[in-house]
Amino acid sequence: MKDHLRVALVQLNVAVGAIPGNSEKIAAFLARAGKARADLVLFPELAITGYPPEDLLFKSTFIRDNLRAVNCLAASVRGLTAIVGFVDRDSKGSLYNGAAVLQNGRVRGCYHKMMLPNYGVFDEKRYFTAGSRPFVLEIGPSRARVGVSICEDIWVRESPCQEAAAAGAGLLVNISASPYYAGKRREREQLISRRAKDYRSWICYVNLIGGQDELVFDGGSLVANPSGRITFRAPQFQEGLYLVEVPFMTRPRPERESRVISIRVSGKLSSARGGLSQSARPLDPDVEIFQALVLGLRNYVLKNGFSHVVLGVSGGIDSALTAAIAVAALGKKEVTCVSMPSRYSSGGTQADARKVAQALKAQFLEISIERMFEAALHSLRDGVGQMPQGVTAENLQARIRGTLLMALSNWFGWLVLATGNKSELSTGYCTLYGDMAGGFAVIKDVPKTWVYRLSRTANRFFGRKVIPESVFSRPPTAELRPNQRDQDLLPPYQRLDFIIKAYVEERLPAGEIRRRLKFGRGDVNRVLRMIDANEYKRRQAPIGIKITPLAFGKDRRMPITNQYREA
Repeated sequence: MKDHLRVALVQLNVAVGAIPGNSEKIAAFLARAGKARADLVLFPELAITGYPPEDLLFKSTFIRDNLRAVNCLAASVRGLTAIVGFVDRDSKGSLYNGAAVLQNGRVRGCYHKMMLPNYGVFDEKRYFTAGSRPFVLEIGPSRARVGVSICEDIWVRESPCQEAAAAGAGLLVNISASPYYAGKRREREQLISRRAKDYRSWICYVNLIGGQDELVFDGGSLVANPSGRITFRAPQFQEGLYLVEVPFMTRPRPERESRVISIRVSGKLSSARGGLSQSARPLDPDVEIFQALVLGLRNYVLKNGFSHVVLGVSGGIDSALTAAIAVAALGKKEVTCVSMPSRYSSGGTQADARKVAQALKAQFLEISIERMFEAALHSLRDGVGQMPQGVTAENLQARIRGTLLMALSNWFGWLVLATGNKSELSTGYCTLYGDMAGGFAVIKDVPKTWVYRLSRTANRFFGRKVIPESVFSRPPTAELRPNQRDQDLLPPYQRLDFIIKAYVEERLPAGEIRRRLKFGRGDVNRVLRMIDANEYKRRQAPIGIKITPLAFGKDRRMPITNQYREA
């Protein structure tokens, strides 16, 4: 017979460790789902604790509080079935990434995640024990079967999802905390579509949203039918409850299903109609990245107890984009832009720094570093016997600027934003304790070529040219010496970003990169040496938002003391 379920997909923005606050949010959405006459409510992976909780999982009190929260939530669940991500613990003390089934005032059952990811940003085998059995719910009088899984379980073809489908589940639900990077939405859609077709089942996929340190979770929850067509998309980067109706055929159960845990929950399938959520359209790729940066910054600032940010604006495109993202994330009243000119700062860059702040309607300060720079030069001359020259004098200016920004942070309690991009950080074209100083590096994982694209996106976001055309057209320069240009030390950014992507993200050897590069093959060895030699700088940089498939930090863990070089 044909049944239907009213399923509420809840894209939740939680904070790691905020167990009471997360539980309150879940309870509020449960109440909304009840009013919407939902049969089944899905919350993301580890919704109780936030994801990833990392070494909080070694605290016994953290596990205890999370378990208490699940039981308290269960007591309030009436008239529907809820699946909530939490941390489970067995009698031996082993921990599991779990999905609790809540109904009629209690926890009716629990599924333990079987496929534990241990690559890239994931480190689940450090904390969790893998579950051993797939899990199926039987809902309503017709005992409609629903297979329950968690995130990675569905990324592997021969998985608990496959076994649940073979055990008669016409609907598979997957609760997830899948971090964002550019292109990830399309990957997920293709995967969910393929799995639905493979298993000939409906799939409801619900994803976390919000920023957590380097990670951004974008939501984008999905429903796919057995032919693989995506029938519903929730919007990205928006918290909310999205109501869908899922018809499916109840399949005959196999005679033998020894591995599958089957739990029957009472309840009457809803006959309600209407009130369903409208499917969202996919975002433009650059708009998607821009919104990820905005959400990641907003959540990092607010979840860490700050309200106001400060950054140095040079008149260049990196600081202009960072300022635009900050205003989009926090509002114009919570952003201070500081211009810190020296003897090498041109009239054009100084004017553009002011124009960007004024166009964004952010607070603007101008603090000259000339007297501090002059004093530092003479102090070093007095101590060493000669006037500093070259890179020493250049970096001294950057470090004075970093000192001033950190002084403003101490004075007013503002969070300092670093403005360096991935191209600079990769090659070490940045100054420790100078332009790298700060509490959060917004565009740390954004290649320079993307910075230009995203700056155009920022102008579209604000509906006006908050970043003037002169900023786009000016050759990139640090302005730390006369007539300086980035290309004095670096290859053209198009070529540089190609090499960085190939070496860092794709992990290709030098010979293969040279083979793929049409022009400037001689730059490859030089750039690779720069990347390898500057690991010590990157390790001391502030964290920033992961935007590419492989970011510096959790994704890439190279030893600092490392004498291996490609032959």
